[in-house]
Amino acid sequence: QVQVVESGGGLVQPGGSLRLSCTAAGLTFNYHGIGWFRQAPGLAREGIGFIDKSTGGTSYANAYMKNRFSISRDHAKSPVYLDMHNVEPEDTAVYYCAVRTSWNHLDPVDMSDYAYWGQGTQVTVSS
Repeated sequence: QVQVVESGGGLVQPGGSLRLSCTAAGLTFNYHGIGWFRQAPGLAREGIGFIDKSTGGTSYANAYMKNRFSISRDHAKSPVYLDMHNVEPEDTAVYYCAVRTSWNHLDPVDMSDYAYWGQGTQVTVSS
């Protein structure tokens, strides 16, 4: 049974930083890596970026996300981290991580390539 869990969310002041963690258990099959996504109130879920399980290489949805967020891990079996820098109120959202099980799209955060999702962790940016 696959379990994906995000942690580290909370209240952070504008301009601050926050680190989210993603752990995935029960991955007894071949998969490509972990992606991070977010969903702000009233908006569609959007992709942030992806880290490759084998190489540790990262890809981001776009330049904006690449400048604002960093995805990393300590080693192949460690949690995957999402570091948020200089946060703004617009970063308020539920943040999700997911397991990429297929590679049908060039877009590293095409959600149809992700089969297992966590429940999300709330990040609120407010003074």
